[in-house]
Amino acid sequence: MELKEKLISSFLAFQNEVNINSAVHEIRSEAIKVFEDKGFPTKNEEAWKYTSLNKVLQEDFSIFPKKDTALEFKDVKKYFVHDIDTYKIVFIDGVYSSYFSETTHDGYDVCLMSAALTKPKYKPIIENYFNKIAPKEESFTALNTAFSKEGAFINIHKNKAANKPIQIVYLHTGKGDPMMLQPRNLIIVQENAHVQIIERHQSLTDDAVVTNNVTEIYALKRAILDYYKIQNDNKQASLIDNTYISQERESNVSLHTFTTGGKLIRNNLNFYHKGEYIESTMKGITILDEKQHVDHYTLVHHQQPNCESHQDYKGIYGDKSTGVFNGKVVVDKIAQKTNAFQQNNNVLISDKASVNTKPQLEIFADDVKCTHGCTIGQLDQDSLFYLRSRGIPEKEAKALLMYAFANNVLESVKIPQLRQRVNKLIAEKLGVELGFNL
Repeated sequence: MELKEKLISSFLAFQNEVNINSAVHEIRSEAIKVFEDKGFPTKNEEAWKYTSLNKVLQEDFSIFPKKDTALEFKDVKKYFVHDIDTYKIVFIDGVYSSYFSETTHDGYDVCLMSAALTKPKYKPIIENYFNKIAPKEESFTALNTAFSKEGAFINIHKNKAANKPIQIVYLHTGKGDPMMLQPRNLIIVQENAHVQIIERHQSLTDDAVVTNNVTEIYALKRAILDYYKIQNDNKQASLIDNTYISQERESNVSLHTFTTGGKLIRNNLNFYHKGEYIESTMKGITILDEKQHVDHYTLVHHQQPNCESHQDYKGIYGDKSTGVFNGKVVVDKIAQKTNAFQQNNNVLISDKASVNTKPQLEIFADDVKCTHGCTIGQLDQDSLFYLRSRGIPEKEAKALLMYAFANNVLESVKIPQLRQRVNKLIAEKLGVELGFNL
């Protein structure tokens, strides 16, 4: 049985095992119909022109998460930012782990999506926010919506600032059949609220796993959100990450994506401006080798005047790895005084590595400042010669140049301990000891 048919036939069994909220039940039913009609995307679609899913979806995936699997903290400690105090929402093979988690309802809600979907006190929030900005016709998002059950629910109340960052961590043990996971996150940062969030998906073995993740984020008036995605998985783990962000007047959202591991990573990142004086920041560092593949697909839709967006993605590709950057900025006619910047710079350190980059602007306003650009090149040989002439070995000299190339993205990380952690990840990926911390 093909995976699409297996998913469709499994939907009835899934519906029978969940606590059905009538409104959510209807949303799920409509979503599975969309997926049945559209199926998985192919390279014939413009949005997936450079990314094939054939090798990823050929496994006979298990659809339903297993029961909670026992793990020791010492075995997974390195996957957490453990040197700072944080709230934690942790899942093992798709099942919530109370042992590793620390949740709260003191001034804000840091808890489970399953609770928000089923408990009456959250009904108004679900009716107002769940599945409202996620596009109904996107096949992977529809598939996730159909099987939406568990994930992180974060609601930062009006005029509140979370007193410590929040970590959302998904662990896959690989004990059993290859798995397809469908986590669903809903994050609401209410008026004048502030929060920092770190998200990670991590497989603990070399067994195949595909995670189809959907996150809906609402930043209300004057809200501030700093979001960090750490993608450093093993070579058989694939991630389809769909993030949809709605911003209201004077809100400020920054999202950093650090991609250094995984078989296939597709990041669908979408910002929608619903008010004036909004700031949106998207930055990313990608360092891949072997046959790894990453596809950054971004959209910023400027729908109101006097807003700013800033995109800066750096990529370093070795061996037979492949990078894709497909970024679009849309400026509506009403969105005068928009200031939009989009840049994608890439370095190929192997003759067999490749990059496809396609920055796009669609501007319907006439009083704007919008720029975009991309570069694909190799390390500067004059700079490399200079470093080597000062006694630095070739391997370390190349690593320093690559590190300097990506450093301006790291500088904007606002959690010092996380910045040090990413710094270490980059050094390990480059195969050197840089000898300093940020």
